[in-house]
Amino acid sequence: MSRRQEKGPSQRQLRVGEQIRHTLADILARSELQDPALAGVSITVSEVRVSPDLKLATAYVLPFAAEDQAAVVDGLQRAAPHLRHQLARAINLRHTPELRFRADTSFDEAARIDALLRSPRVQRDIADEGEADADPDTSDEHDDDER
Repeated sequence: MSRRQEKGPSQRQLRVGEQIRHTLADILARSELQDPALAGVSITVSEVRVSPDLKLATAYVLPFAAEDQAAVVDGLQRAAPHLRHQLARAINLRHTPELRFRADTSFDEAARIDALLRSPRVQRDIADEGEADADPDTSDEHDDDER
């Protein structure tokens, strides 16, 4: 028998990822990490993706008021063993996953797409398309007259 190819994360992966996200956010909100790159930085955990075997968790983070986002992510990576230990104490899993941290660029991507949609070229195209769709009957009448 062959195994079914899964297209996305399983319900268990999603549930565990969400539990880890909530717990990490709580730990980061109340924890005072000693790393200088993390001092005084508010960090949002936007998503946690867990591997199918639940041994690896990748947390996507967004630091606020930090000039160097890469330095904050590096600081979190250095603090990962400590955070993993705190995570193990807070949630009930057979094996606590190894933590990896990545900068969340989804908000930047959303802002880029929004700026594209608001650009004059796109607005002109939308307006032109709206005018063509507004009077479909009149354009057919003109076509009949020309025949």
